[in-house]
Amino acid sequence: MKKDKIDQIFQIFSDKNPEPKTELEFTNNFTLLVAVVLSAQATDVGVNKATKALFKVADTPEKIYALGEDGLKQYIKTIGLFNSKAKNVIGLSRIMIDKHNSEVPEDFKALKALPGVGVKTADVVLNCAFGHPTIAVDTHVFRVSNRIGLVKTKTADVTGDKLLKAIPKKWRQHAHHWLILQGRYVCKARKPDCGNCLIIDLCEFKSKTQGKRI
Repeated sequence: MKKDKIDQIFQIFSDKNPEPKTELEFTNNFTLLVAVVLSAQATDVGVNKATKALFKVADTPEKIYALGEDGLKQYIKTIGLFNSKAKNVIGLSRIMIDKHNSEVPEDFKALKALPGVGVKTADVVLNCAFGHPTIAVDTHVFRVSNRIGLVKTKTADVTGDKLLKAIPKKWRQHAHHWLILQGRYVCKARKPDCGNCLIIDLCEFKSKTQGKRI
């Protein structure tokens, strides 16, 4: 896709929603990190329901660690893979206490070294907590960016690198939020709602249904 078209797409997204935010609920950088770890293969809605009670009683590494795995599981047992996630959250809490003065590190490698933290989680934390212009690639970002023609890729890691090169610098801060929202509410996996798409005139999806841009 040509640069001018990419610029137009993100200008439209920005005009509609100039300050997009993650739909995960959190109170500080640590609870953001925990929420993102818990959100792997789970919905933001499901995570928010579980963490609403959790974060009222435990919003620091020390408080989470004091719960122990069994105690933490009681709060997150409605979330998929809660056993392994409880182990990871307790583990990362211990490391943050021991190595990072209980503060979420503003460093990609340090974040990636924490249990349960992959590339996507590290990028989300750097973006949402520290304002880094990272592009976190989840299933929505991967699907939408390939479907509309921003990139042509086969893996998430490659997608992130390609998007960073393709998207103009002025849009990178919020780019993955706009793409996530587009994928979650409009450009859905099974049946994209092309008739209600802001960028239907610019999208290069060959199978898009006809509709009037709203």
